[in-house]
Amino acid sequence: MKTLTICALFLSLTPPVISQTVKLPVSEADEIMARMYARDGQRETLSQGYAGSRRYILENERLHKRAELLVAVKCDADGTKHFEVMSEEGWKSANKHVLRKMLESETETSRPTMRPTTRLTPDNYSFVMVKSDQFEGRPIYVIKVVPKRRDKYLFEGRIWVDASDYALVRAEGKPARNPSFWTRSIHFVHEYQKSGQFWFPSSTKSLTQARIFGKTDVVIRYFDYAPNAASALDSSPSGKVSLNGVAYVNH
Repeated sequence: MKTLTICALFLSLTPPVISQTVKLPVSEADEIMARMYARDGQRETLSQGYAGSRRYILENERLHKRAELLVAVKCDADGTKHFEVMSEEGWKSANKHVLRKMLESETETSRPTMRPTTRLTPDNYSFVMVKSDQFEGRPIYVIKVVPKRRDKYLFEGRIWVDASDYALVRAEGKPARNPSFWTRSIHFVHEYQKSGQFWFPSSTKSLTQARIFGKTDVVIRYFDYAPNAASALDSSPSGKVSLNGVAYVNH
């Protein structure tokens, strides 16, 4: 049931459609990550934060239980996130001890004092180029990420980086440290989409195998997100994002 660490890792869908390998200019993984970090900063400055909604759905097969939260989120210009639960239904214990704890965890790691310790930077990770490829028709880099310490807010796995925008397209892996003895394993996938000049996570999916509760799935859907800055809002063709996504301004 320790799925609350998933949101803190980064903020999934069905498996991605990967086409045959394409040739891209050779570039070291560290250089790609440096470019991604710089572009993230530019997008964050332009947006001045964002606001939107999320729907959290938790399901446990063994117990035949389901919990659901509808949440409003506001993100400040410095990345600090504020959540308000608009409605909840289903398994009350899971809502209280899992889904609401996920919100608390993400709030904590979004604070300016915490963000540098969890982001995709050389201070926290080593990066290894795997290959260049395509994802939904766009050229991407696939990079292996190796955490430099066993921290439950870091992860090990792979990321997919857009070769044109240097934006995070997909992330997949597991926490660098198992959050609890009672948790056998956690696997997560995050995917993002582009709208206008911003990138938007389309969903987050995690699967936790626990010793007592068995398999628990958590899916997060993101929708109706818009940047705080009027200039960024005007630059979007629709003026507001409704792609089942959330404005990607870092994590």
